[in-house]
Amino acid sequence: MGKIFCLMGKSSSGKDTIFKEIKDDKDLNLKPVVSYTTRPQRVDETQGVEYFFINKEELDKFESENKVIEKRVYDTVNGKWYYCTINDSQIDLDKYNYLLITTLESYRDIKAYYGEDKVYPFYIDIDDGIRLERALERERRQAKPNYDELCRRFLADNQDFSAKNLSDLNINKFYINEDLQECIKNIREDVLNLI
Repeated sequence: MGKIFCLMGKSSSGKDTIFKEIKDDKDLNLKPVVSYTTRPQRVDETQGVEYFFINKEELDKFESENKVIEKRVYDTVNGKWYYCTINDSQIDLDKYNYLLITTLESYRDIKAYYGEDKVYPFYIDIDDGIRLERALERERRQAKPNYDELCRRFLADNQDFSAKNLSDLNINKFYINEDLQECIKNIREDVLNLI
């Protein structure tokens, strides 16, 4: 029976970079699960790679078809942005193991949907100062930098990923991303032990 490995962490903690490295590791052979969002696509993002970018009407259609596994909404400075995981045949636990980027809320809901024995958390942590520098650098590359949203998200992440919230979901092992290759090595070893 396959497993789902959920990478999670605050914004700019390195999740996307780690995801790409782990996904491309032939020894692990993990299939990526691409989430959906209604937020605008960034300059450096590709449809169907980082996310499936959809509009609210498309999301409503998935909901009417009972295909939404989990859904979150963020009240941003630009309005409501939805993120979700859709039952769109990406996941077949009889055949493969999977990797996806999630939040604590989505991890909880995915675990409830597929079962606790099939879903495993990998929490990426990093110093907040480094995180803020990375977020600023990424935002500067956008055609229209949105520093208000960057600040809102940075502060919201500190609440969302509080020690209490992590503890409530029994997430007690952190993968520190001070040295990217060391962090990836630690995650890789733990995934191999689980599969």
